[in-house]
Amino acid sequence: MNKILAMATTALLMTTATIVPAWAQPTNSNPLSDVRVRQAIAYAIDMDTIVDTLLEGKAIAAVGLLPNGPYKPNDLNPYKYDPEKAKELLKEAGWDSNRELDLVYYYKDQVTADMMAAFQAYLADVGIKVNYRLLEGDVPAQLSTVPKDPVNGPSAVKWDLAYGALAALALQEYYNRYETGKSAYLPGTPEMDKLIADINSSSDPAVQMPAFHAIEKFENERVDLVPLYYQQLFIYQSDRVDRNGGQYGNEQYSYDWGINNWTVKPDAEGKKTLYTNTGPAQFFELPWLNLGKFIHNKIVFDKLIIADGNLTPKAGQLAESYNVSDDGKTVSFTLRDGITWHDGEPITVNDVSWSIETAAKIPNIHPVVSATFLAIEGAKDFVDGKAQHISGIKTDGKTITLNFAKADPNVLLTFSQFAPLPAKYFEGVDPLQLQQSQFWQKPIGSGPFKIADVKMNDYVTFVPYDKYYGGVPQIDQIVALPSDDNDPNLVKNASAHRLDFGYTKNTGDVAALEGMDFMKVTPADIPYTRMLWINQYPKQ
Repeated sequence: MNKILAMATTALLMTTATIVPAWAQPTNSNPLSDVRVRQAIAYAIDMDTIVDTLLEGKAIAAVGLLPNGPYKPNDLNPYKYDPEKAKELLKEAGWDSNRELDLVYYYKDQVTADMMAAFQAYLADVGIKVNYRLLEGDVPAQLSTVPKDPVNGPSAVKWDLAYGALAALALQEYYNRYETGKSAYLPGTPEMDKLIADINSSSDPAVQMPAFHAIEKFENERVDLVPLYYQQLFIYQSDRVDRNGGQYGNEQYSYDWGINNWTVKPDAEGKKTLYTNTGPAQFFELPWLNLGKFIHNKIVFDKLIIADGNLTPKAGQLAESYNVSDDGKTVSFTLRDGITWHDGEPITVNDVSWSIETAAKIPNIHPVVSATFLAIEGAKDFVDGKAQHISGIKTDGKTITLNFAKADPNVLLTFSQFAPLPAKYFEGVDPLQLQQSQFWQKPIGSGPFKIADVKMNDYVTFVPYDKYYGGVPQIDQIVALPSDDNDPNLVKNASAHRLDFGYTKNTGDVAALEGMDFMKVTPADIPYTRMLWINQYPKQ
């Protein structure tokens, strides 16, 4: 590390210095609340070697949370592997080498298990004992439960370190979850809250960029988490499939991939069947959390507008047009004529307004979507039970107008991902119990394909919806096998010609897919960072 930077860092961390900011001091009884310990963890892990070996060179060692690009400053400390520096920092912090940290993870692939063993060895080398374990059951609750006191704790989760990832829809998502009252491991601070407010204050890149630079530099010094690596997403496609010019993009979200124009080689009987994964195991997941993760999110449920492969919103899908006021605080959408649900009933603005109000109340919703809806005038009163409807939502004929209390920088991005639902199927259903509705055993949607046969934990078939406003797809049938995006059977099923397209972020699968002469693998650059979260709340 540069000698000048090393001298400056040492001066900052000296506990006797009068200029040390409050956040650089241990804030409670948890030794992980000491910035020197967190920086030591960052210095202790040799990510360059892990990328070259375990990840087979198919990732980039991370410097900062944000992916490489103009929104990230170029003067961040990279925390290059330096075990001696880590030992120095731990000594200054008075680290107890007998203390044992609990490291949790939730990916079930072998590469992740090997990485946990590598982390354990690297940290042991500098004097930090770690045991690692796989989370099972209700993983979100075990990872993300926020303490009742979001400043002083105690912690509502058991772990000390957690290995996870963020595939961001919008760059603000990298930081919005650290606002006071939203994080399971980071105690709220006024400094962080102010920086978060700044990155959400405008949709103008000239305003956003310096705000992102400031928050990245602040977090780079604090090391509330350790950014590990950035990774591409890998789209695989068999030689049976022709996208006919359709785009490749971030498959974790919905975009204009032109599936209506895809063609598939027919079988011996002349039927054109396409095989994929990310089908349901027990129920179809509500499409408001993992916005494009599962196949039904993309082909069964349409959105008001659509995004291109770079997730830039544009007109299309259920709304024939939209308008945004100059100040960004009024947005309107006008629905197409003749659009229907798969049961043949019309799609109305009342379905859209009901969907927005319901989504504002539920916990299992994507944070970017939630932030948009909670910014609408009257949303807080509605969520708090002080009003029967969100006052900022108005409908007139085929047009729905949203008036915002403050401009949301991602409003159009939200509506390119948010799928309205048919309100009539949820009469009397508590929004908090929405996922438990029988509807999710065979949902009625609005997209180019409808659900035909459902054999939970076996397969689901989708067939073209013959009244689809965008024209009838050329594929006769799509068969989806059950999995999430981390499919342990991907290579086996692909080898058996039971997968024609899909995506993976598991670098261990990529070499095997590339070795199949009938499979094409296309890498896609996405905002995706894997990291170690560090729990700074005191334990009970």
